[in-house]
Amino acid sequence: IQPFLPSKVNAAPVPDDAPSWHGITAPISEDLPEPADLIRTKKLIDTLVSHGVFEDEVQLQHREKVLRALESLFKEWLAAMCVEMNIPDYVTEQVGGRVLPFGSYQLGVHAKGADIDALCVGPGFIPRKDFFSSFYEKLKSQEGVRDIRAIEETFVPVIKLGFDGIEIDLVYAQLPRKSISEKLNLLDNKLLEAMDKHSIRSLNGYRVTETILSLVPNVLSFRLALRAIKLWAKRRNIYSNMMGFLGGISWAILVARISQVYPNATASTIVAKFFKVYSMWSWPIPIRLREVEDCHYNLPFWDPRVSLSDRNHPMPIITPVYPQQNTSFNVSPSTQAIISEEIDRGYAIAQDIQQKKANWSTLFETPNFLEKYQHYVLLRATSATEEQHVDWSGLVESKVRLLVGTLERNAHIAIAHVNIQPFSGPEKTGDREGMSTKWLIGLFLKRDRSKNQRIDLATSLLSWSDTGRFFGFF
Repeated sequence: IQPFLPSKVNAAPVPDDAPSWHGITAPISEDLPEPADLIRTKKLIDTLVSHGVFEDEVQLQHREKVLRALESLFKEWLAAMCVEMNIPDYVTEQVGGRVLPFGSYQLGVHAKGADIDALCVGPGFIPRKDFFSSFYEKLKSQEGVRDIRAIEETFVPVIKLGFDGIEIDLVYAQLPRKSISEKLNLLDNKLLEAMDKHSIRSLNGYRVTETILSLVPNVLSFRLALRAIKLWAKRRNIYSNMMGFLGGISWAILVARISQVYPNATASTIVAKFFKVYSMWSWPIPIRLREVEDCHYNLPFWDPRVSLSDRNHPMPIITPVYPQQNTSFNVSPSTQAIISEEIDRGYAIAQDIQQKKANWSTLFETPNFLEKYQHYVLLRATSATEEQHVDWSGLVESKVRLLVGTLERNAHIAIAHVNIQPFSGPEKTGDREGMSTKWLIGLFLKRDRSKNQRIDLATSLLSWSDTGRFFGFF
């Protein structure tokens, strides 16, 4: 299996006096792989193949075809907007435009059937509102496009759609220039100085992805190790930024840091060292891939020296570009404890694998959530129709993390653990039929000497629902 390689990586410029190693510290070990390491890596690849994480060449080519079609549509739209706005012909002819993948797909670690995050880059004179109106309508009219919706009132505005069987999230960045050429270096910090905040946030995903790839010493080993860690995190139900665990970029940064300090290690060794290092890590010491220069553009960035919330975060994992951000800002005391428990389990299994007492499949076993706790809260979102349910269940899902936080503050609850895999399907209540999605939240209670411990959850649950109504969520 040859993991997908993006066509190119725009590496950031390296100063002449920069150290020879990758990252902010020297390597822990530069040992070359032993034959046993290569054998373990081969077995790891075989296990990943058996779990169906790799796409075949036909599927990869289809993704590339869809991206090319999107870029063609985007450039057509930009040219049409220029005509509509009476932009001079010489500007219209050179307006350009780019559609660039980022995230897991561009990192080369996307799972079979996964969606694609893509950045649309346009000139400064094409307003954002037109991207979410006229370009949205252009996409909607295309054959092969389905389930399209624009979500503007969010931290990073996005158009979500299915295109020829591929789920795609499109974000838009306006650059303060008249044309967008193929040669434009989007990693240049100077571009950010005159950009609006939504464009900076939209551009950030691409910049982070490309910079991560430029900061790992062996891209192929990094990709294979990250595929393994992503599969492990998904199987163990700790892969979800929305639910307060860690998302794709957080896991990528964690694996990239191990790749930096073990630059010659093969993928199986990187995975083993991942569990060893992070089982012993002294949080909240942050994970960083490099020092990030402050460009003084008055943009908010992660800085524990001046921000109390940054200083108090339990598990900071920092992006390697300006303005640097904490990718794990949703992690709570409960989810940190659950992640740490899973890393400890992974470390024990990794040691057994090295001693030939276990195989890789053991690492990827799924837990039985219903057997893990004695007490559960059931959250149910119901809708009359399937169409209504997409938006309603999505809204409720985005607020589950807040409910977990409310439960954590209950004096009797040590850990509140939401199962990130909901249960969805048709539901009939009396004579009414509709759709339902359910989430289970397991509760681990603090020990009390009293055998007949009585716990009031009503206050916590009402507090969450009242907050939702106050802010217009529900």
